Amino acid sequence: MSEPREPRAPQGQAGAPQGRPDEKAALRLGTRRSKLAMAQSGLVAQAVSQVTGRPVELVEITTYGDTSREHLAQIGGTGVFVTALREALLLGEIDFAVHSLKDLPTGQPDELALAAVPLREDPRDVLVARDGLRFEELPDGARVGTGSPRRMAQLNAYARNHGMTIETVPIRGNVDTRIGYVRSGELDAVVLAAAGLGRLGRTGDVTDFLSVDIVLPAPGQGALAIECAADNADLVAALGELDDPFTRAAVTAERSLLAALEAGCSAPVGALADLLADGQIVKEMRLRGVVGTTDGTTLVQLSTTGPVPETHDQAMALGRELAAEMLAKGAAGLMGERAH
Repeated sequence: MSEPREPRAPQGQAGAPQGRPDEKAALRLGTRRSKLAMAQSGLVAQAVSQVTGRPVELVEITTYGDTSREHLAQIGGTGVFVTALREALLLGEIDFAVHSLKDLPTGQPDELALAAVPLREDPRDVLVARDGLRFEELPDGARVGTGSPRRMAQLNAYARNHGMTIETVPIRGNVDTRIGYVRSGELDAVVLAAAGLGRLGRTGDVTDFLSVDIVLPAPGQGALAIECAADNADLVAALGELDDPFTRAAVTAERSLLAALEAGCSAPVGALADLLADGQIVKEMRLRGVVGTTDGTTLVQLSTTGPVPETHDQAMALGRELAAEMLAKGAAGLMGERAH
């Protein structure tokens, strides 16, 4: 199967030796300062060192999303964690950057290449609850913390449909801060991404892995994005060795759905593309999408199944087709919802 690829800018100066760092000089990897960002960047740094034979040094960059105390929906959504890293790339202050793919805006700048999407970790959301409780075991009126309107919409809908009463509470902060709300008794539970806890070695804190039938993850959740200058052909090629074609096809379809719904982080959109296998043979890709009101009273949830995309355009088409069906079922009227 050929690898789905992001369209790239012309690489006119790609082979030019001038201005290129020494072949054995350390590559500079730009990363956010958070414990999670540093952990996942460290994993990528090791992998890049192996494929390039060059040392990799982490360059810590503070983003607006890290310093602002406002809720994500209020400060402009996903791009707030990405802009500073991209600016450092364009200024040549770093050679490549690692992002949580769900933080990337859906539009890809021509000057930057999405050089690799490594193998995806567990895309599910998880519950960290007091007393080791699973979601279905939460008491009536349980206070559940999350900074995500997507999670709020689906958890509230599930609770309503199963005779549960919960209160979703908007929170921000790093993993320790969020889990701290449970430890202190301020909240009964918080919802986090499985992949983040896994990369931090904190899976032991999980009290329930939430089925994707209960909560569809954010588009791209569990995947990383490795970005570099589009005109640095050698680095694009080297980083490309870390690319997982199935992961790239899946997240491309998910992000295409998100873009077609014209959604930012503040819109409660969930999406997951997974591979359907017959024995060892991968036959098809299934894409599921959901959009809803944050109180969970209205959800539009649909899925589509088709051949595994072999090109970037095919993966994009899968997302657009499902988005069109969701819009026809009333998703457009839900997109204006915001978490307050």
